Amino acid sequence: MKKIAGLILALSLVFTGCGGGGNNQKQGAANPKNETKPQARVQQQNGVNPHPRTQQIKTANRKPQEITPLQTVHKKTAIDTIGFLEPIVPNKAVADVKDTKNSLSYAAFFSYRVKPDGNLIPINDEKALAAARKSGAAPMMVLTNFAEGNFSPDIAHRVFTDKAVSKRLIKNVINTMNAKGYKALNIDFEHIRPKDRQLYNGFLETIFPQVRKAGYAVSTALAPKTSDEQSGPWHGAHDYKRHGELADFVILMTYEWGWSGGPPMAVAPIPQVRQVLDYAVSVIPRQKIIMGAPLYGYDWTLPYKKGNPFAKRIAPQEAADLAIKKGADVKYDNKAHAPWFNYTDDKGKKHVVWFENEQSMQAKFNQVKDYGLRGVAYWVLGEPFPQNWAMLKDQFVIKRH
Repeated sequence: MKKIAGLILALSLVFTGCGGGGNNQKQGAANPKNETKPQARVQQQNGVNPHPRTQQIKTANRKPQEITPLQTVHKKTAIDTIGFLEPIVPNKAVADVKDTKNSLSYAAFFSYRVKPDGNLIPINDEKALAAARKSGAAPMMVLTNFAEGNFSPDIAHRVFTDKAVSKRLIKNVINTMNAKGYKALNIDFEHIRPKDRQLYNGFLETIFPQVRKAGYAVSTALAPKTSDEQSGPWHGAHDYKRHGELADFVILMTYEWGWSGGPPMAVAPIPQVRQVLDYAVSVIPRQKIIMGAPLYGYDWTLPYKKGNPFAKRIAPQEAADLAIKKGADVKYDNKAHAPWFNYTDDKGKKHVVWFENEQSMQAKFNQVKDYGLRGVAYWVLGEPFPQNWAMLKDQFVIKRH
């Protein structure tokens, strides 16, 4: 009996020990005493980059946060994941897809550019399309009004107002999707004139039923707005409510508060991201909202002055390696939920780097869970961050289409 009693006691200790409070300690919670406030952090007056992604587009120690039972390893949340890909160099594009470790629902090919006559500028996407299919990612065709280094309001207006051009464009889109095996369409028209807002809605009302009838999912990319009244060349013509009614889902470009031409700060600070999400869920069903997340940061030369050379874009892994090389002390801003560090280059110039790491990406995953969103979209593939893909598959079920 003593042996049996001893065995029962030992077993009880084992099982009670396994239930420890590992999920009771929140990661990255705001803590004024622990928050490090970098001298270089400056709030932008206008909120975000007025020319998002324009400078980027190429033309030639994870600690789990407290989570709910539905988000445990036993019952992960199922989400859509999207990775934007620029297949400029075919072999590199294939490698970029492989680097995601089969973690994408969609590989979004950026981009098929619209000509003023409704024809399309093709991209060299054959090899990357094959790689995407092999990885289990459905290819998504991204349609843009990008021309000569920027988004063109004139091309957008022409498409919206010239019925012959619009008809030709829709035909070309569907023919291309059929021929190349695309499974979804994303319309990323930016810098549209605010007065063309209803015209843009009208174009979506025309193209979406036809693309959907052909058997494809339809979506749009939306600038990060905090109210319907928010105006400006990036925001004004994007009608959250109407896009949410028309599209199967929308992708929020919740990044570029810190941008290459602006003052140093986090690219996607969580308070600003949450302001956008708060507005978005008030007018769009949550299961239609995909939150954008950056796979990059920036390296600014100090002191920052408006008009200085643009900051260099830097991948998360590259930033981590640089910090080690320079012996920099990486700090974490508990308000923005983003890491940063200072260093001095070989010429004696001081720098500040804001980037992404496991902790900051966990904060973004938490938003997807907290708001009950459809998923997350990454801008842009090709920026090494292997920890992200491991974390993604650890916490979510990746939907396939």
